[in-house]
Amino acid sequence: MKKLLLTSKKLDKLSDLITNSPENVKVAFIPTAGDPYENKWFVDEDREKLKKAGFQLTDVDLKNTTKDELINALADMDVVFVAGGNTFYLLEKVKESGFDKVILPLTEKGVIYVGSSAGAILAGPSIEPAKDLDDPSKAPNLKSYEGLGLVDFVILPHYGKEKYKEKYLKIIDEYKDGQLKLVLLGDDQSIIVKGDAYEIL
Repeated sequence: MKKLLLTSKKLDKLSDLITNSPENVKVAFIPTAGDPYENKWFVDEDREKLKKAGFQLTDVDLKNTTKDELINALADMDVVFVAGGNTFYLLEKVKESGFDKVILPLTEKGVIYVGSSAGAILAGPSIEPAKDLDDPSKAPNLKSYEGLGLVDFVILPHYGKEKYKEKYLKIIDEYKDGQLKLVLLGDDQSIIVKGDAYEIL
């Protein structure tokens, strides 16, 4: 059964999805979305949270990585964690590396997908609504906004933060026709997906 944790930044619910103690759980940590930023504090914060919880972490960068290399790197992982950053740059590297072709079979085998911020947006059918939140020009070679399609909705993380208020009002208005299902997620919330069912916590 497919299992996902999608969040703005809250990671404590990962314990609800794992069956072993953290020290016996192998996590592939994908920091790639942070590349366009000089200060990657948000990536470092997620990495440290997982380390402090006791998980076995291995960094797996999608940049300059082939599909075969990814298959090998992720073969014995229990969790694939995609950290935050620029969603468009992330998707560009996802498609260039073949990660989009590798991750679906892994989730079908029971590997847990965790998406934090940009990693959560990536899980949906399209990242297009993020164009007002992130800079699409950071991904000059990106030809399509199609996401991983692991869920049928698009997460908008960090909802409720004052600095995003006007941008979110614009996005909500733009997609009010229902062409994409939007899920607004505050920093204190997470979504757990099990199979086709999901719950906002």
